[in-house]
Amino acid sequence: MTRIPVLRSRSPVAGLRRRSLRPPGVFAQSVATTAPAGAMASTPLLVIAAAGNGALWSFAIAAVLVGLVAACITVFARRMAAAGGLYSFTAQGLGPGGAYACAVAMVVGYGMLVAVTFAGASWYGGALVARLAGGSDALAAGAGVALVVVLAVTVAVCAVRGVRLAGRVMLVIEAVSIGLILVVLVALALTTAPGTPAPVGAGPGPGGSGLGGLDLGGIAVGVLPALAAFIGFDSAASLGVEARRPFASIPRAITATAAVAAVLYLVATLVQLATPGGAGRATSPTSGAPATVGDLNWASVLMDVGIVASFGACALAAVNTLVRVLFSLAREGVAPAALGRTHRRHLTPAVAVWVTVPVPAAVVVVGTAAGVAPATVFGGLVAVATLGFLAAYLLVCLAAPRFLARIGELTGGVVVVSVLASAALVATVVVVVVHASTGLLITLAGLLVLGVGGWFVLRRRRGPALQGMGVYDETTTADVLAAGPR
Repeated sequence: MTRIPVLRSRSPVAGLRRRSLRPPGVFAQSVATTAPAGAMASTPLLVIAAAGNGALWSFAIAAVLVGLVAACITVFARRMAAAGGLYSFTAQGLGPGGAYACAVAMVVGYGMLVAVTFAGASWYGGALVARLAGGSDALAAGAGVALVVVLAVTVAVCAVRGVRLAGRVMLVIEAVSIGLILVVLVALALTTAPGTPAPVGAGPGPGGSGLGGLDLGGIAVGVLPALAAFIGFDSAASLGVEARRPFASIPRAITATAAVAAVLYLVATLVQLATPGGAGRATSPTSGAPATVGDLNWASVLMDVGIVASFGACALAAVNTLVRVLFSLAREGVAPAALGRTHRRHLTPAVAVWVTVPVPAAVVVVGTAAGVAPATVFGGLVAVATLGFLAAYLLVCLAAPRFLARIGELTGGVVVVSVLASAALVATVVVVVVHASTGLLITLAGLLVLGVGGWFVLRRRRGPALQGMGVYDETTTADVLAAGPR
């Protein structure tokens, strides 16, 4: 006898605007979170500095790893729609312990990513204002702080108004930003003196080193900054409740974002490698573009405008994901219940937005006011954010085969993908930790202590809530009645 499942009268994630976001908006969420315009302008220089003309190989390896992670994520995205994204997926394979660890990693990763976008907008925007006005570093710092405040308020308002509005805003901003960066890169390639770049794959030294002239060590080191350029490509997974046809649109958005970002980064790297002196250029916003494009001083302005706009879109996308993770945790009873409340009209996690956005903005403002160099603030935040994402990706990759085995759908291909992705992610994390600065290690240790301490406190006070982690959108009685004859 076939057993008919009992339907809920109310979804565990009720309160969000269900099935309202079209595929372009879902795609915009993941694209904006990766901030490809900003990454195109800066990341290739960092990778080239590490790998020389082997930077293309570093990006290619990073792209393959991201593809493996995307394959593991889509295992879940094709079968369940959740506001919690990766941690809700992980719960289905690793249970409450893995779900909690992934949730902490996501909160750290996306929280720090919001701070990164604020810091980046402050750095590049402040430097642009100071350069145009002929001002000093004090003017740049002041303009940067003002920009952070304006950006934080704008992001919060857009996030509260709804994911459909946010999707349109992010898609337009990112498209324009990518266009501006591509214009600058083309101008860079067409206006600089012709030269003969070293063969792709040669290291920074004469002829490279290692097997076949490849600087294998440099290529391996270059994989980390290349991988950091992809973080956040998974953020569409948090829109499972609000997306139309989520089992199709979300996997496509995640996969397409990884592919589009890889192509853009490879093109940007090719242009940089083909430009004489490309590997030696500075990466700061005040000294990068003007020295590389001859008399085209307008290119510097376009570059910085595109980067600042991309950071703004990334901030909005990262906030969208972060508040939905907190919303889901609150609905499960793991986070304060207030974070699970939604706006009556816009049906968004409004309380989570207004509680969350000021925190990363304050971190950047306080750091700038304390006289910390913008590059230091930006670099430190990026390092912590990247490790948070890598931990979350590792956990979801480990969970994928166990989830499929539990529901009787495990295949050998998924096992191979999971093993390869997990091994590569573990190796990457080990490399980061081994080469981490003292400040980064202290920060990581502090976060680890807080995370473990939170687990023991919650297990003692809210044990049933922990066991119930991983809620997702479910069919309700109202859905069935609405689909019936009229």
